[in-house]
Amino acid sequence: MLGAGCLGSAGGGGGNGGGDEGGGDTPTLADHPVGGNLDAQPRLGPEPTTAAGTIVAFEDPSCPRCAAFEKQTVPKIKSELVDPGDAAYVVRTAPLVYPWGEPAIHALEATYARDADAFWALLGHYFAEQDAFDTGNVLDRTETFLSAETDVDGAAVAADAESGASDDAVGVDVDAAEAADVSGTPTVFLFRDGEYRTRVTGSVSFDLVRQSLGL
Repeated sequence: MLGAGCLGSAGGGGGNGGGDEGGGDTPTLADHPVGGNLDAQPRLGPEPTTAAGTIVAFEDPSCPRCAAFEKQTVPKIKSELVDPGDAAYVVRTAPLVYPWGEPAIHALEATYARDADAFWALLGHYFAEQDAFDTGNVLDRTETFLSAETDVDGAAVAADAESGASDDAVGVDVDAAEAADVSGTPTVFLFRDGEYRTRVTGSVSFDLVRQSLGL
């Protein structure tokens, strides 16, 4: 598992961070660690390879800062950048914060393997009801939500999450996060026309996203 936690909650203070990836030539989406296996990740909007802007967000469903990002920033990303076709928004997961986040991430991967819409619904449910989850109830509550609110078999998702059936999918994101030195969530990577612009961790505002992308 990765190390530090959600900035401003379990892992201490937070804030914005940007800049290059160690200097030298500007990385492209194709060769940046967060761009690996991108086609297999949950996405809203156009293909990252064709979009003017690409936003790759590492999140943990147990992270309060991620919940704030989803409530305050993501709706504007969707309405002002994704819906007009100007940017692709990709979510990758990293179990960095509270223990229940790890089984939740396994459940998210098992859900996405079955239905993308159900994945987004479950992700939103985790953020909206964060205080209700713990390691003892997360899979039961996940099963109940999926069975009641989506067409996905909640019991099958819970069984896959518990058995390790999603280990490979989870591992792909963990490896990408480690390679990109992600140590807190949310960490958002921004690319314009396939070239890396900056990364932001912690409090991620829409204005900063838009300004960094030049959109």
